[in-house]
Amino acid sequence: MSLEKAAPEVQLAVDLIYLLESNDLGPEVVLAALEIVQNDYKAKLLLKKQQTISPLSNV
Repeated sequence: MSLEKAAPEVQLAVDLIYLLESNDLGPEVVLAALEIVQNDYKAKLLLKKQQTISPLSNV
């Protein structure tokens, strides 16, 4: 299967791996950065879910 036909998350993962490897960072730094990104996106997802459940609370 070509990358163009891969799922979006696989395409993004490949791009991220390339970016991280291109910056020649140690695995500890990469994992720490990914943890920050993961926490940020989990917070965004939680906020989105809360807005879906009670969309009128922001009005």
